[in-house]
Amino acid sequence: MKNYFLTICLLFASVTVFAQAGHIMQGVGAVNMSMGGAATAQPLDINGAMQWNPATLSEFDGKILSFNIGAFFSSPELSSSLPAGMLGEGAPAVSGTIEDDRGTSMMPALAFMWGKKDSKHTFGASMFGISGFGVTFPEEANNPLNPNFNPTVDSNPINYPQAAMGFGHIESDYMLLQIGLTWAYQLTDKFSVGIEPTFNYASLELAPNPTASPTLAGYPSTDKATATGFGAQFGVFYNTGSGFKAGVSYKTKQTFSKFDFENTYLDDTTGSNEFQMDYPSILSVGLGYSTDKFDVALDYRYVDYENTEGFEGVGWQIAESGDFAGFPTGAVNGFGWKSMSIISVGVQYKGVDKLPIRIGYTYSSNPIEDELAFFSIPATAVIENAMQIGFSYVINDKIDLSAVYHYGFRGDGVSGEMMSPLAITPDNPLGKLPGTSVSYDMSTSLIQFGINYSFGKTSSETVDPAE
Repeated sequence: MKNYFLTICLLFASVTVFAQAGHIMQGVGAVNMSMGGAATAQPLDINGAMQWNPATLSEFDGKILSFNIGAFFSSPELSSSLPAGMLGEGAPAVSGTIEDDRGTSMMPALAFMWGKKDSKHTFGASMFGISGFGVTFPEEANNPLNPNFNPTVDSNPINYPQAAMGFGHIESDYMLLQIGLTWAYQLTDKFSVGIEPTFNYASLELAPNPTASPTLAGYPSTDKATATGFGAQFGVFYNTGSGFKAGVSYKTKQTFSKFDFENTYLDDTTGSNEFQMDYPSILSVGLGYSTDKFDVALDYRYVDYENTEGFEGVGWQIAESGDFAGFPTGAVNGFGWKSMSIISVGVQYKGVDKLPIRIGYTYSSNPIEDELAFFSIPATAVIENAMQIGFSYVINDKIDLSAVYHYGFRGDGVSGEMMSPLAITPDNPLGKLPGTSVSYDMSTSLIQFGINYSFGKTSSETVDPAE
């Protein structure tokens, strides 16, 4: 029974990762984020171009340096309940909700491009924080180990101490930094292609660590583990010259090395384990339309979680050798995510001199089935509907400033039953525990600012929005 509550900590193995659209940031930089992330066929700035379609970088010339920094804040809530008798004979039903008490996370973006107006070649380099969040859920004070425990008032059993069959305080930190080297080539005055090798660095720290097998002392906490990965992105872009534009890009799966965790258990014993979590491939298709007063962008993305290591598996790891060969170890095997769709729409109004105004909307499908909610409770952090509003101010032909505010609406979240490897039977392969529940949802906010410095002439869409 103890392991049943201890294994709940797997719900937060990647809480710091899974926000926005799965764990895919919907946009990069203030301009792209304010357009809802749409940029596959409407390159308004070099950040969106290099993130979503390298071929669109051919729309810019000269030299541009762009730096963006944002403060991201989320307000997740975690709820759980147990039926009467679950904690022992005569024990009452308990339920409760706990809020995250973590502060803000920083979201950086740095990009540089260079190209001559009369050249068919355009080059770029980018360093984007495409995922980086954290969560802190405090231990439930009203728990069975507290002599003043009152089960008749709000009490969230997931956050009971491990000694009381919960997992106590949980804190996690995740960061994913992606470096891209972009080359765009203009085949004709209307058609361009692009390629971008990508290099990735990720770090992850978990307390407790559900990717490790528990001992009698429960699940361990880890030090900060790191992993490196690589991949590429390819794109094509067509600009009719009469306002209509179209683009397609494909970002391959980013294949990572394994996180190598050094674990410390509650009884001060130590151990180690490995866990691999790749970044899914993304297919983007976009349309754009521009007039003297407006730029409109529409993107569709397909995120292939179903063929991504760390996401395609589901359930518990099974021991392959030893006395317990064939039995579940209590460590998470995978998250069982479905592939998902993202729709981004953005409009830029250029009717105010030197002050383009933008509004964007993003819809993201939920990759988690309710049946598997326990294994991927952070999936309730997926924000199905988000709105953005932003603007830029063109100081002169060299410098422009941008800002955006994003809000992700709290939705229905994900809700399901708790599970335990001890409850596995032929008729109950996931170890569902009838009468229990666990749910999680959240809202998000982001304020981001950016500055572009142009060493030479850029596209008219970027520098002179009124033109």
